[in-house]
Amino acid sequence: MLETVKYLLGSAGPSGYGSKSTAEQVTDRRDLRSITAIITGATSGIGAETARVLAKRGARLVLPARNLKAAEDARARIASECPGSEIVVMALDLSSLASIRSFVAEFESLDLPLNLLINNAGKFAHNHAISEDGIEMTFATNYLGHFLLTKLLLNKMVETARATGVQGRIVNVSSTIHGWFSGDVIGHLGLITRDKSQYDATRAYALSKLANVLHTRELARRLKQMEANVTANCVHPGIVRTRLTREREGFVTDLVFFLASKLLKTIPQAAATTCYVATRPRLSNTSGKYFSDCNEASPSKLGSSSLEASRLWSASEIMVSRDPKAAFGLPDPSH
Repeated sequence: MLETVKYLLGSAGPSGYGSKSTAEQVTDRRDLRSITAIITGATSGIGAETARVLAKRGARLVLPARNLKAAEDARARIASECPGSEIVVMALDLSSLASIRSFVAEFESLDLPLNLLINNAGKFAHNHAISEDGIEMTFATNYLGHFLLTKLLLNKMVETARATGVQGRIVNVSSTIHGWFSGDVIGHLGLITRDKSQYDATRAYALSKLANVLHTRELARRLKQMEANVTANCVHPGIVRTRLTREREGFVTDLVFFLASKLLKTIPQAAATTCYVATRPRLSNTSGKYFSDCNEASPSKLGSSSLEASRLWSASEIMVSRDPKAAFGLPDPSH
């Protein structure tokens, strides 16, 4: 009850910020002119606000998007407010492993540094769908695509940090909904991939967001083992109405958001935790943690499991290989 009251009041936590803080407030007086950032899902909602604020602080932005027109529109909006901003638009479909590999190859050809990777893009597939690689679509887009993107960009981030002395940071955007999933992560993914009748859209979304939390935990462990000057942390942005609900606009959706209106954040408030974790110097020694309302918080019990994080990592390595379904014992559709 006390935590709810603090949330509604926007009371500041140990960081000095709280649920009502905005992305602009948490980045106030930050000079990011030496930073190059890749931000997925930056064409609308939280990602667009994150991109706008980082550009306002001087960061060079790379905006990958499946819809290039939407990305160009986002670039134009940011440029109109932040003249002189350097913003690169590139094609990327996170549900396609081939597209991710093409994006990384094209990015590397630009010979740019990479200091900051914000894995923000999200999808809520209300209907059962399978990606071209044979993986359930919500999981493929929200988690597996970001897993491969991070994996392929990691050497660039480590090299940039070593060459410049500027710490690299990876921020994975999850959700408190990750705590709604319990059970066998890999087993359930295999089940909903092969059996449409077992599909529950909300549980699939919760599974993908739990995977983001587990990915962060294992990635941080591996970065520490590498002695890399790169951190990885995970954030819950808060409850906010964005285009994620666009497939269910109507009376029911409107009613739900009306009833929850006192808990809703504005988009600038929802982008605050991402920008806080991405930019604040006090977090230079913080990695593998989960943040909410610009303060460190606790993930679910399953999200705190190092064993489950390691298990998911191993399965993910198989899933992004040429035989992705082998991770949960399914036949390769190409055979």
